[in-house]
Amino acid sequence: MNPFDIKSALLAKHAQHVVLIHFPIALLIISVIFDFLALWKPLAQHSRTLAVAAYYNLTAAALSAVPTVITGLLAWQWQLGGGSLKGTLRLHMILGILSTILIWLIWWLHFRAQRRPEQGLPRYRLPIEVLAVALIALTGHLGGFLSGVNGVD
Repeated sequence: MNPFDIKSALLAKHAQHVVLIHFPIALLIISVIFDFLALWKPLAQHSRTLAVAAYYNLTAAALSAVPTVITGLLAWQWQLGGGSLKGTLRLHMILGILSTILIWLIWWLHFRAQRRPEQGLPRYRLPIEVLAVALIALTGHLGGFLSGVNGVD
């Protein structure tokens, strides 16, 4: 495939998933960083701004995760003919769906706090956010092996 052939790049059976996956990963990570920075005392005067930035990045991450999962399922159907899920592919799919669920859970916690600012964000969200970042990083790592970027499966 010619790297400058736009038509081939856009119509490749897995191309959309490979492009879209970067959005929820980056948006989740930066959202968690903003959320942790909002808790940092020396930045207290900026904590509300950082919390709002975390919320909007989480919103974008949650929204972009949906087409990413859909294109991942389509890539599995088109590229592998919907063959049985096993090994790295099965683990990648399970972790991808779990990552999406965690992103939406974290978004919901932030959404609820935006609607009821007097209650604030629950502290238990922090370990969930760290788990979500670790899970999405592992999912992306496995996806790299499936795409051939990290080696052959």
